[in-house]
Amino acid sequence: MASPRTVVCLLRNDLRLHDNEVFHWALRNADHIVPLYCFDPRHYLGTQHFNFPFRLRFLLDSVKDLRATLKKTGSSLIVRRGKPEEVVNDLIKQLGSVSTVVFHEEVTSEEKQVEKKLKHVCFQNKVKIQTFWGSTLYHRDDLPFRHIGGLPDVYTAFRKAVEERSGVRPVLPSADHIRPLPPGLEEGPIPTFEDLEQTEPLEDPRSAFPCRGGESEALTRLQHYFWDTNAVATYKETRNGLIGVEYSTKFAPWLAVGCISPRYIYEQIKRYEAERTANQSTYWVIFELLWRDYFRFVALKYGNRIFHLNGLQDKHVPWKTDMDLFNAWKEGRTGVPFVDANMRELFLTGFMSNRGRQNVASFLTKDLGLDWRLGAEWFEYLLVDYDVCSNYGNWLYSAGVGNDPRENRKFNMIKQALDYDSNGDYVRQWVPELKGITGGDIHAPWTLSSASLSHSGVELDNTYPTPIIMAPEWSRHINQKPSGAMSSRGKKRGPSHTPRQHRDRGIDFYFSKSKNL
Repeated sequence: MASPRTVVCLLRNDLRLHDNEVFHWALRNADHIVPLYCFDPRHYLGTQHFNFPFRLRFLLDSVKDLRATLKKTGSSLIVRRGKPEEVVNDLIKQLGSVSTVVFHEEVTSEEKQVEKKLKHVCFQNKVKIQTFWGSTLYHRDDLPFRHIGGLPDVYTAFRKAVEERSGVRPVLPSADHIRPLPPGLEEGPIPTFEDLEQTEPLEDPRSAFPCRGGESEALTRLQHYFWDTNAVATYKETRNGLIGVEYSTKFAPWLAVGCISPRYIYEQIKRYEAERTANQSTYWVIFELLWRDYFRFVALKYGNRIFHLNGLQDKHVPWKTDMDLFNAWKEGRTGVPFVDANMRELFLTGFMSNRGRQNVASFLTKDLGLDWRLGAEWFEYLLVDYDVCSNYGNWLYSAGVGNDPRENRKFNMIKQALDYDSNGDYVRQWVPELKGITGGDIHAPWTLSSASLSHSGVELDNTYPTPIIMAPEWSRHINQKPSGAMSSRGKKRGPSHTPRQHRDRGIDFYFSKSKNL
């Protein structure tokens, strides 16, 4: 009688049962399946200066949820603390029946280094390796380019090519039953913040992302945003909002750790379009998933150049490393209320809107002229939805050292604030020391008279700083500030209002030819 075959399914950023080729393959090739997640100590030492509080909480939620889901199938999630290559080596020796280790491939160097070590361990133990690609909407092997080196350096060219010449693979079904664990194998405890020597962040009731991690939560969010509320049908009109949960899909944190599959989102969009409505908003969700794909394939093409100061085209820019300016930016005390509100939201919640991210990145790189990698690393530290490829890809674009054909574009902080927070509701929420200033005046308090500031309870350079820098182009918009909470049409705008004239801009930062957004 043949000895039982045990397959170890090493899970990393694929913490789901649905549309997971690792499980799909293991079910056909194993008598026992060991779903494994490792809390790699290299991840909790942080970046060069920081660790990851919000993302860790989301990850712990996601691991707990996957274990609960697997238990319903007759299995469980084995959890270990340690380097994956060492944990897998120990399991192979402990079980004595491991035939294959299977995992999804990653893109960037640290993750690829782990894969290299895993392959070495398996080779030494005469165990097979099986890998899959499962992180993108369009499969790597289905791209209409002979080699990844043929990936266009312009997003629009990539998008048109895949939409015209590639297809999205169907979603793999979820298994109702998973082969049992080998007898005697302990699940292992899921660590706490204390176990990992980390401090759990406080929850802020103002958060635009008060959601928990896990596949169950991700699927519930999609059901709510698509089918229960039809919010997806107005996504393109609301996605530039700043306050609340409903202005955008909020799928990014779950996508980052693989709690939801981009192909599943695509499948649900296509079903929604067939059963309810198809419009620019439903397409725009796919459009954003394609941006995520593009940044991942850019990282595959360029490797570690996505982390280099000079970017993808080796462009030399005289970046500064003034830590006083950087600290003012990251702590939300630049004296520019729209920037400060966004940075405080990030620090206190781990989340920031897409509109906010574009603005604060432009401010750091174009107004302050600081090394863009400082901003990228700060985002890496705090973002609950941090994805290495998307984060560094976006920062390269913001800094003008990515593969963007249009250079030197800069966001006008005052114009952007007035366009997307015309009443100042968002700034008032996160910069309460300015709450006494009414209407759009809040975006430029340094322009107000001493009497107005005193009446509002604001003392510049005491209760709130004067700007650390002032761009000359701001003055063109300061005199256009709405002075009260009423729009020009006499109707009060909601806190997440996206002005009609800005609804069809696409992604302004990437597509506008204007140098002054």
